[in-house]
Amino acid sequence: MTREPGLFDVDARLRELSAKGDDLERVNALVDFEAFRCELEQAVPRADRSKGGRPPYDHVLMFRILILQTSHSLSDERTEYLIKDRLSFMRFLGLSLADRVPDANSIWNFREALTRAQIGGVPAIEALFRRFEAQLSAAGYIAMGGQIVDATVVAAPKQRNSEDEKRALKEGRIPEAWASRPAKLAQKDRDARWTVKYSKAKPSADGAKRVDIAIPMFGYKNHVGIDRRHRLIRTWTATDAARHDGAQLPGLLDKANTGSGVWADTAYRSAKNEAHLAAKGFTSRIHRKKPMGKPMPKNVSRANAAKSEVRAHVEHVFARQKGPMALVIRTIGLARATVKIGLANLVYNMRRMVWLGSRPAAA
Repeated sequence: MTREPGLFDVDARLRELSAKGDDLERVNALVDFEAFRCELEQAVPRADRSKGGRPPYDHVLMFRILILQTSHSLSDERTEYLIKDRLSFMRFLGLSLADRVPDANSIWNFREALTRAQIGGVPAIEALFRRFEAQLSAAGYIAMGGQIVDATVVAAPKQRNSEDEKRALKEGRIPEAWASRPAKLAQKDRDARWTVKYSKAKPSADGAKRVDIAIPMFGYKNHVGIDRRHRLIRTWTATDAARHDGAQLPGLLDKANTGSGVWADTAYRSAKNEAHLAAKGFTSRIHRKKPMGKPMPKNVSRANAAKSEVRAHVEHVFARQKGPMALVIRTIGLARATVKIGLANLVYNMRRMVWLGSRPAAA
């Protein structure tokens, strides 16, 4: 038996959601979204409305939508639908049932403007990330205990290209067959690259050697540096998947960290990186490589194992992004992928801040 809807039914349902534990409500309570307004208004200027027209959507509202979208790996169309469908989404955005909801095109246009924008000589997404870093520091979550650096491949839709087309892309050229077909060219990602991820096989019970697994992957890389104490992302950069991890180390070092230690896997160990760390006052905790054709010395093996206990924490960041956040790249080009990855890193820090705030004071 149904009844007529009451005046306070929505409020009652929202209270029930709060009692069950609404993560978005917790994010809203701790993150000062108004602090992003200045950067957002610089990045996405409004058109002249002297000739009239529908009022534009609020900058902070649109930014909240991007945060919501990234948290749940939603397409623009799905984002529009779920905002209209879910009370928790509407509450997070500060919308009522009677308010207008931005459509998929409005969301796409806002993100595109953010992708093209520069603020103070840096990409807008980097400026927004720095703005939240200031909030973290103000809340007491300063970078401490040293830093851990690593990278992960973020998958993108695979390209079906011929050998000649692949060769042209590697040489930085547009394949001739694409140049005369703008529609096809627009759908081809010329920035994403293939790479191979190796998984070391463990020896079998009888000691027989097993074959390592090589997994081809296509897309981009999210290179991050987290602090050891709070495990928040402090530095990051996005590249195509073929870029070597070790080459990104200098740009990922956080000089503001109170600790000097730098943990990373063997991909980051090179004479050049070791010299750079020493020159900048950092202490290398990077894994040492196994000597070619020789067994690993026991003292080096023990040292690597101790380093792994620390370094493993960065894998939790990637597990969160690829698990609950389901991070993938659906857009085309490095610039858009950078915004997508940057938003994912920002959302991770917001969620991590909520978790840190929920811990007992003595912890």
